[in-house]
Amino acid sequence: MLLSPQGLLEVLLSVPIPLKAFLRGRNVWIVRRNNLSGLFFFFVLWEGRAISNELLINEKIREKEVRVVTETGEQLGIMPIAEARARAEEAGVDLVMIAPNAKPPVCRIIDYGKFKYEQTRKEKESRKKQKTIEIKEIRMSPNIDKNDLNTKVNAARKFLQKGDRVKITLRFRGREMAHMQNGRVILEDFAKQLEDIATVEKAPKVEGRTLTMFLTEKR
Repeated sequence: MLLSPQGLLEVLLSVPIPLKAFLRGRNVWIVRRNNLSGLFFFFVLWEGRAISNELLINEKIREKEVRVVTETGEQLGIMPIAEARARAEEAGVDLVMIAPNAKPPVCRIIDYGKFKYEQTRKEKESRKKQKTIEIKEIRMSPNIDKNDLNTKVNAARKFLQKGDRVKITLRFRGREMAHMQNGRVILEDFAKQLEDIATVEKAPKVEGRTLTMFLTEKR
C-alpha cells in the first residue's frame, strides 16, 4: 500500500529507534541513528511545505516575495509578500498561491470562496462528461438453441448501444471440450449478427474450459 507523506511520517515516528524530523528549507528530513554503528542516516521525506490539496492563502503564505496576478489576469509583477497581502486586503479579497513551485511562487488576488466554488463546479461538470465504459458479460452454453442465441445477441446489442464493451463466454463441460471448434463457430456467428454496430476487439480465445470473445462499439 502506498502511504501518503503524513502516513509515512507517522509510521517512522512510531518505530522504537532514535528518530527525529526537522525542516530544512522546503524539505522535510528524517534523521535516524543506528544503535550499533552510531552513524546517522538522513532521508528526504518529501519536497514542498504544502502536503494537502488545499491552496495556501493570506497569512499561510510564508514566502519572502511572490509574483502577483489579479483576478482578471493582469500581471502586477514580483513584490514582497507583505505588499501582496496589503493589495489583496485593499481589494477586499484574498491572496491565493496558485503556483507554489514557480520561482518565485505565483499568487492571485481573488475571492477564495468564489474561487473554490468555481473549481468544485468545474470538477463536477468534468466528471459528468466522463463516460465510464463497463464490461458486460454474456454467458452461453455450446448447446445453446437458436432462440436463446438471438436473445443473447439482443442483450449484447443493448449493452453496445450504451457504449459498454461486451464479453461473450462459452462454458464447456466434460465431453463438450472435444467440440470446442464448434464454439468458435457460435462466437463468429454471434459477432456477425452484430457487425452493423460492433467490431471484434479480441478474437475468440481459449481460457481453461471457456472460450471468450470481446466486442466493442464501432466508432
